Amino acid sequence: MSTTQTLGTQTLGAAGLRAGEARTAVAIAAFLGLGLVFLAGFAPASALHNAAHDFRHTQNFPCH
Repeated sequence: MSTTQTLGTQTLGAAGLRAGEARTAVAIAAFLGLGLVFLAGFAPASALHNAAHDFRHTQNFPCH
């Protein structure tokens, strides 16, 4: 008596992700992006200025 097995195949998208994984990745990216927009929108202006100023210095970009 012999048995055979069939392996299931799934079609991968352009990024090499399955459909469920792609949806999860998009949801996580959207959540993080909206979180950044929300935090920046309610942060004091001086805090945003200082953060941008410090970032420019870390990138060796002259700002003054």
